[in-house]
Amino acid sequence: MNSSAETLATRSAISEDMEPAKRTCAEIVLHMAGVRVTRQRVALANLLFERHRHITAEELYAEATTAGADISLATVYNTLRHFRDAGLVRELALEGTKTYFDTNTSLHHHFYIEDERRLIDVPEGDVALHRIPDAPDGMSITSVEVIVRVRSRPALPADER
Repeated sequence: MNSSAETLATRSAISEDMEPAKRTCAEIVLHMAGVRVTRQRVALANLLFERHRHITAEELYAEATTAGADISLATVYNTLRHFRDAGLVRELALEGTKTYFDTNTSLHHHFYIEDERRLIDVPEGDVALHRIPDAPDGMSITSVEVIVRVRSRPALPADER
């Protein structure tokens, strides 16, 4: 996907009826996911899906602003919720109000590096759950996600190495 500032800043209104050959990858993905295609959603999709990542709404907003997109933080939040509801991103709530969005929507687990406030994927197969509790009466388990919290170790003084 093209994520250049020029594309973000100058893209005109997008028509749902646009010829498929003239649509960008972002427009096609949004359309196929059932998300209404708008200039702002395409701009955010271009930034968000350029690679696998874990990102907050505030970080995406800063990237969009730097790229020249005319967009509000509220629009970024609303767009990320639309993308989540359409299955384009996974939402991971950490640290109370801190929410990350993961472009890898497959079921997988994470390390949360507390002192960097950063998420990274746990390699596939490195988490093994042998038993999980039964769901409370009248409920069913929809997924099990493991977040392993880690912190960088302080460097040892040279005389202790």
